[in-house]
Amino acid sequence: MSFLSELLSFLKRRKKLWLLPLVLLMVLIGGLLILAQGSVLAPFIYTIF
Repeated sequence: MSFLSELLSFLKRRKKLWLLPLVLLMVLIGGLLILAQGSVLAPFIYTIF
């Protein structure tokens, strides 16, 4: 959790808060790929990207 707090403080300090939605989107896509790795939906998800 310290990584997340450091990342957030870095974004605030450098006035790069506009990057936060991009970071969240990348985390969500990564989580989706990890969760769908062993499921039946994996071929359909991989065709999207």
